[in-house]
Amino acid sequence: MTAIVSVSNLDKYFGHLHVIKNISLDVQPREVVCLIGRSGSGKSTLLRCINFLEEPSHGSIEVDGLRVDSGGRGKEQRQLIHDLRLKTGMVFQEFNLFPHMTVLENVIEGPVIVKNTDRKQAIALAEENLNSVGMLFKKDEYPLRLSGGQKQRVAIARALTMQPRVMLFDEPTSALDPELIGEVLNVMKKVALDGMTMLVVTHEMGFAREVADRVIVMSEGELIEDSKPDELFKNPKDPRTKALIDRYRTGEQ
Repeated sequence: MTAIVSVSNLDKYFGHLHVIKNISLDVQPREVVCLIGRSGSGKSTLLRCINFLEEPSHGSIEVDGLRVDSGGRGKEQRQLIHDLRLKTGMVFQEFNLFPHMTVLENVIEGPVIVKNTDRKQAIALAEENLNSVGMLFKKDEYPLRLSGGQKQRVAIARALTMQPRVMLFDEPTSALDPELIGEVLNVMKKVALDGMTMLVVTHEMGFAREVADRVIVMSEGELIEDSKPDELFKNPKDPRTKALIDRYRTGEQ
């Protein structure tokens, strides 16, 4: 099977700081891959490089057959990055909703402005996705009147309404109060069950164990382990992985 995401020989420097170190990674269609690791290990930077929110220093990214090499400049490169971003939906730690727009207006903004989708068609698609995340009843509310969990569910609906081929989640529950985390994770499980390819940076080990097809561990900018969840959590091969899992288990207790 041809990978839907291919990361090849990726490096990222911030000044002299080498934060992503020669990473290569393939993700298959419909696969859910969770990225775990200590804070500062490079997880979020890797995710942001995949849709060029961070410019890779070296290497290439391919999403759904569209390859973008690092280092390009000019109009052609900008168009490639634009096209690649249309294939990737991104959900951030913070919700990034426009406060002056209703829920529905937030969700249709991308399709109408970026993809020139007919407004009626965009509304129908937005309402379908808001319904799927349990937020259609709030479509006329403003973000100020939503809980953190509700805002994140709207953000997921907004990303889905762009009809991406791949969804990228960057610690989507880290800004939420503990009692709101479950509602967002349940929506993410549904998205996975619907067949969406997902790369998820997360500290939620239960989600990784239950939903992921693969769990990848990062440390100091490198991929140090890549296994099925049962294998990784029961028998981690790298001592850094074992230490990470033990720390989470201690925190859970």
